[in-house]
Amino acid sequence: MLSGIVSLQILLFSVQGQSTPGVVNLRTEYKTNPVGIDEMHPGLSWEVVSDERSVMQTAYQIWASLSPDGLKSDKSLYWNTGKKLSEQSVHIPYAGTELKSGQRIWWKVKIWDNKGRESDWSEPAFWEMGLLNESDWKASWIEPDIQEDVSVSTPCPFLRKEFRLKKNIRQARIYVTCHGLYQLNLNGEKVGDQLFTPGWTSYHKRLQYQVYDVTKQVQEGPNAIGVILGDGWYRGYLVWEGNRNLYGDKVALLLHLRVIYEDGSEEYILSNDTWKAATGPILKSDIYNGETYDARLEFNGWDRPGFNDKLWSGVLVKDYSKEILIASEGPAVRITQTIKPIEKIITPKGELVFDLGQNIVGWVQFKLKGAAGTKITLRHAEVLDKDGNFYTDNLRAAKAEDKYIFKGEGLETFEPHFTFHGFRYIQVKDYPDEISPDDISGRVIHSDMTPTGDFECSDTLINRLQKNIQWGLRGNFLDVPTDCPQRDERLGWTGDAQAFAPTACFNMDAASFYTRWMKDFIADQNADGAVPWVVPMVVGGGAGTGWSEGYGATGWADAAVIIPWTVYQTYGDARILETQYESMKAWVEFMRKMSGDSYLVNKGFHFGDWLAFATTQSDYPGATTDKDLIATAYFYHSTSLLQKIAGILGKEQDAKDYTELKKKIQNAFQKEFITETGRLASNTQTAYVLALAFDLVPENLKASAARRLADDVRKFGHITTGFLGTPLISHVLTETGYPDLAYMLLFRKKYPSWLYPVTMGATTIWERWDGIKPDGSFQNAGMNSFNHYAYGAVGNWLYTKVAGISIDPEFPGYKHFIIKPYLTDKLYYAQAEYHSVYGDIKSQWDRKNDRLKLHIVIPANTTANIELPVRDITDITEGRTPISELSEIIVKGITDNRVILYLGSGTYDFEAKIN
Repeated sequence: MLSGIVSLQILLFSVQGQSTPGVVNLRTEYKTNPVGIDEMHPGLSWEVVSDERSVMQTAYQIWASLSPDGLKSDKSLYWNTGKKLSEQSVHIPYAGTELKSGQRIWWKVKIWDNKGRESDWSEPAFWEMGLLNESDWKASWIEPDIQEDVSVSTPCPFLRKEFRLKKNIRQARIYVTCHGLYQLNLNGEKVGDQLFTPGWTSYHKRLQYQVYDVTKQVQEGPNAIGVILGDGWYRGYLVWEGNRNLYGDKVALLLHLRVIYEDGSEEYILSNDTWKAATGPILKSDIYNGETYDARLEFNGWDRPGFNDKLWSGVLVKDYSKEILIASEGPAVRITQTIKPIEKIITPKGELVFDLGQNIVGWVQFKLKGAAGTKITLRHAEVLDKDGNFYTDNLRAAKAEDKYIFKGEGLETFEPHFTFHGFRYIQVKDYPDEISPDDISGRVIHSDMTPTGDFECSDTLINRLQKNIQWGLRGNFLDVPTDCPQRDERLGWTGDAQAFAPTACFNMDAASFYTRWMKDFIADQNADGAVPWVVPMVVGGGAGTGWSEGYGATGWADAAVIIPWTVYQTYGDARILETQYESMKAWVEFMRKMSGDSYLVNKGFHFGDWLAFATTQSDYPGATTDKDLIATAYFYHSTSLLQKIAGILGKEQDAKDYTELKKKIQNAFQKEFITETGRLASNTQTAYVLALAFDLVPENLKASAARRLADDVRKFGHITTGFLGTPLISHVLTETGYPDLAYMLLFRKKYPSWLYPVTMGATTIWERWDGIKPDGSFQNAGMNSFNHYAYGAVGNWLYTKVAGISIDPEFPGYKHFIIKPYLTDKLYYAQAEYHSVYGDIKSQWDRKNDRLKLHIVIPANTTANIELPVRDITDITEGRTPISELSEIIVKGITDNRVILYLGSGTYDFEAKIN
């Protein structure tokens, strides 16, 4: 296939262009100008732009230097690639002089294209290294010397240090981490805009630090650093049954400030035994339960020089490990939006409630006046009950309550520090004065990933579904991909994550988010290869029969293989496969060991097709798929992916071994679970979907199995799948010849369906198909999240089948891709945009009667196959010109009543008669 694509590219070379190509959007490790990385060979990427068609990069040259001025000539370069003949414009590893701690490297690039043109140099970009060696950390770990009852939430410690800088300052950097969470202040101002730092990792093995450029915040003369420490995931309430102190029972700080003066000399301000500590206005701040803040206890000027801290306590120096310190890799958590209430409500019970109009994750900011000692309590809920009253039963033990006590000094502004809530509705209690929607705001908080995709069509309910998918992503991507953001859980459930990963990668640039999270799989994976249910792993020994082990549940643990593969396919970066390879291999070998000579996985605890359709009918309790069928299907799927990955990485013996293992699993599955007529042992939609999607059905029985799936969908008239079947059912129906049934499932508005929650007013994806029942009552409050992204995995189908934008697996990262929309007479238009690592991709189709218009955009340095649902080639025009007259459009043939075109980059507008 590769040689065919290359030959077609050569044919495109003859297309003549005029304008010079440009080079834009330079990234290092997926980020723009990152400060504080520890990758010694960071991957460099850029985008080629041109207003000409069929533009391919043929060569590039990178210059790197220690300063922007150094890039002005080739005399003082740190790295010069020379002219490299290559189409590669993403993930090129730095291969210059060995990098050192704290270095900032500036770089720029230019390219040559297939039309013989040379670009101008790009604008310069940079990256900056973190502290690469344990010995670089000159600071000491310190703990506040404060008496605490660590069995409950306690006041947040405030730590401070004054210092004097004696000369003109050229540069200043703070490197900082903690046990718990921190807020860093310098000279009276917060440093940076990141929240929930240092993030959540497998703390005993991997602890992130952040790097801040504080050159503009420090000053010659007196200065002061202030740090607030919160419990966070480290010692706050986590998991169920009041568990806390899972990683330790004391918060601690490690801070290293390096100042470089204009004369080249250096000075260090470090966490050590000279720091002071006290507790103040934050009486408690817990992720599940909320924050209590007494403004009367504020320290005015505590983070500025000259503050009197004589009554403050000291600190204790601790010998905690610095070997586990790693630079931050994922996107920072930030406030990304502010939302005002759309309505003020007095409920039938007399509760004062504000409606944001959108279920969000974050907290409330208010600006109010109150006499000293006046209280205000804010409670958070996702929904109102059927009578219109505030409803929090589904939060379980999470109090999700913020309290503030006024100091009585005019207008007071407050928002919490170390908690977050999942909510649409805000109940206000205890406040004696009037409050209006103008006084409060909802602050949207999540990992600040760059939006990369969007989908839209002529059906407003489906457009709302798309928005719900995106809001569910925002709400549950807060440093780790959580199951839900509101109740006493909020954990990195692996099954939910693998189901949703392809959809996430369409909507957001999730590359660094997943890359970082997957390394915690390695940290928390058992020595026998079993993968945890949640990552970071915190549920071992948890809640009852079958839950005590916490490892090895198929469909969940397979995230160890599926997510790296998804990231590789989406972004074209094989490094994640290299990094995770031994982890992936260990998981597959664990399943091989579990299955023994039978090659059937019928041991251990498995969640199965979680939350599949269930009924109270005596003759049909629900669409229950046997767990051993699901487990064995995933054994095969992960083995199949691992076999491909081994081949990509050049591990020939492993590839051969896993090819043989695949055959044995497939044979065992077919013998155990498929009859000679193509019926699955579990006659459920999920059983057929997994068997067909994973290529477990014999070739001669695929049509029969697909027909049985289609018959089951027709019989029920709705979806019956759970967390594992739902992401795949629409794809399987579409690819096996039943796209009409996939559309029927999409457009269905009654329970169970994707649009039923939309008709019930949902603004995010629900955990259950019927979280709110048609009569307005609720599902079981013990597990009924209204912000749970798993079922939103249908978003991948909207992009790939409705709009038609698909990865070509042979050319990951959309280097070559496919546009193959499936039309329906229930939509008169659909469009999707996706910003790939190469640039913007767009597919928009409009239909009127029997005429189709297709508008597509292909980024420079890529190619695409376009598969039009048209039989007559002579009827196809592009820009009103018959395609036979356009040399840049190559007709590859007609397959399955579709004309297949091969195109280079550019913007195209096709029109033709629909089949």
